[in-house]
Amino acid sequence: MNYQLIQEVLQLVEKFDLNNTNGGYTEDINGFKRWISDHEKKEDSYSIEPNWEGKAEGRSPESVISTLLVHLNRYAKTYSRSAIQDSEFSTQEDFIYLINLKAFGAMTKMELIKKNIQDKPTGMQIINRLIKNGWVTQSDSETDKRSKVIEISPEGLQSLDAQMGKIRLATQIVSGDLSHSEKMQLIRLLNKLDDFHHPIFSQQIDSHELLQKVNATYFTD
Repeated sequence: MNYQLIQEVLQLVEKFDLNNTNGGYTEDINGFKRWISDHEKKEDSYSIEPNWEGKAEGRSPESVISTLLVHLNRYAKTYSRSAIQDSEFSTQEDFIYLINLKAFGAMTKMELIKKNIQDKPTGMQIINRLIKNGWVTQSDSETDKRSKVIEISPEGLQSLDAQMGKIRLATQIVSGDLSHSEKMQLIRLLNKLDDFHHPIFSQQIDSHELLQKVNATYFTD
């Protein structure tokens, strides 16, 4: 008996069970076969190089990726603006900062700014606006008296909760018509890009030197 084959089949069944949480396939042999067939088709589609505008003229895949990320950021901002229309929020950063404080708890101002990948002047403007609106409170840090610890206030929670339905809807729309497996693949790829760029961003390299230093560190043999 081929025990290796049996083990591989069992692993495949386990993967089917984990990926079928939304009930897209019947939990029987027919559903299992359909899932295998669809899975194979998706694997084949990922191995085929896509077409893009300007490809025939020599436009690079890196150029396409950069452009599409810019476009997606603009789409996301458009939906976010719609989500806070007629609300107390003036910018999407306001509720993003509050969401982070609600999710991760109290933190210093600089920790919150870094978590949102922004420069200090812009981040401080947002935090000061939140303080002015009474959505966050601040206190002295127990470990560093020079720093202020901020946390979301009851008023901030109330304002955030009042808008969360629209905010969740906006995030769902940004994901478009991607399937669950496509979302998981996209998360893996975006996390990989974030893991690459975040340490570079954290160094706060001067703009005049940024491209040259990153190129010399990561792309020069």
